[in-house]
Amino acid sequence: MSVPRILIIAGSDSGGGAGIQADIKTVTMMGGHAMTAITAITAQNTLGVDAVMAVPAGMVLKQIDAVVSDIGVDAVKIGMIGSAEVAEAVAERLEGLDVPIVFDPVMVASSGAVLADARTIRVFDRLLKLAALATPNTPELAALAGMEVRDEAERDRAVEEVMDRTGCRALLAKGGHLPHSESDEISDVLYDSEYNERHWSGLRIDTVHNHGTGCTLASAIAVGLGRGERLADAVDIARDFVRTAMKAAPGLGGGHGPMGHWAARGGAMNLNQVTVGALNYGDSIRFYRALGLRQIVDAPPRYARFEAPGGATFSIHVEETPSTRSDTLIYFEVAELDALAERLSTDGIGFLSMPEDKPWLWREARLLDPAGNRICLYRAGENRRFPPWRIAG
Repeated sequence: MSVPRILIIAGSDSGGGAGIQADIKTVTMMGGHAMTAITAITAQNTLGVDAVMAVPAGMVLKQIDAVVSDIGVDAVKIGMIGSAEVAEAVAERLEGLDVPIVFDPVMVASSGAVLADARTIRVFDRLLKLAALATPNTPELAALAGMEVRDEAERDRAVEEVMDRTGCRALLAKGGHLPHSESDEISDVLYDSEYNERHWSGLRIDTVHNHGTGCTLASAIAVGLGRGERLADAVDIARDFVRTAMKAAPGLGGGHGPMGHWAARGGAMNLNQVTVGALNYGDSIRFYRALGLRQIVDAPPRYARFEAPGGATFSIHVEETPSTRSDTLIYFEVAELDALAERLSTDGIGFLSMPEDKPWLWREARLLDPAGNRICLYRAGENRRFPPWRIAG
C-alpha cells in the first residue's frame, strides 16, 4: 500500500495545538506523508493568539511548487489562508492540480481570535469551487452564506446557498457550535452535490482541550481521500480519530489545550487489540499491571482490558469452561467492515459470524485462519479506549 502524500496549506501554531502542527501529527498518525506550505506564522498558546504574520504569496507558491514537482501530491488540505493575496494565488495554482482538495475555511481560533478578514473570506469562493469537500463549523458556514444559522433548517438553507453559489462539490456541516438538545448530542451532516445527506451523531465531549479539532478533522479526511477511500468513509474514520484524540487530550495549558494526537491512530486496517485466555482473573490482573499496562476496563470475574503506552489495547478473558484450543483472539480494526466482510465471503472465505453490533459497543465479524486461529474484524472507534465504563482516573 503506497503512502498517501498530503500537501497542507495552512498557518503555523506556535503552541502546537492547531494549524500546521496539528495537521502534521494527524497525517502522520493516519499513515500519510505530510508536506507543508505555510501561509502565516502565529504567536499563540492555549489562551489566545498574540500576533499573526502572513507569509508573502510568492513564498507560499514556492513551497507548493517545490513539493509538487519532486514528491508529488495525492490530496491537499487547506486551512488558515493568511491573506486575500495568498488565497487568490493558491486558488490559481491549485486549479491545475487534479487531486482531491479538503478546504477548512478557518476564520476564528478556538480562543476567539480572528484569523481571516472580510476581504480574505470573499476570496474563499474560488477555493470552495475547487474543493472536493469543505468543512465549515456553524459560524464559518454562516459567514460564507451571509445569513444566520441557528437551527437545522437554517443550516440546510445556508449549505444550499454556499454550494449553489460556489459550485463546491460536497460540504460537511459540523454541528459543534449549533444549539443542541438536552441530550447534548451533536450531529455532523455531509451534503453532496445533489444535497443528499449523511448524518453522524455523538454525545458532546465535555472538555476545554479541543484546540485544533477542525484542522485535525480536515487533515484526517484528506488522508483518506488521498488513499482512495470514498468520501463518506473518509469522514467516518476522521471523526473517530478526532473524538479519540479529544478524549486523550493531555490537559496542557490554561485555556483551550491541544488534543492527544499521539493516542489516536487511523487507517483502513489496524492491528491494535489482542485478547488472550486466562485461568484466574486476579492473578492475570496483577501480572499485566506489574508489566506496566494500564487497566481501563474491569469486569470481574471474566474480562479486563488494558492500554499500552502507544495506544494499543490488550484484554484477558476467563472462559467458563477451559478449552483445549488456544483462547487467543486477534483483532483487526477495519474502516469498511461490512464491505470487507461481504467481499471476503463472496471470495469463498467462511465466517463464524458476519458483522453485528455487540453490547460492548463494537461491531464485529469473526472467522478462522487456515490454521484455526481466531480472528475478529471489528469497528469500535473511540469505544475501544474510551468506553462509557472506562475506569476513571
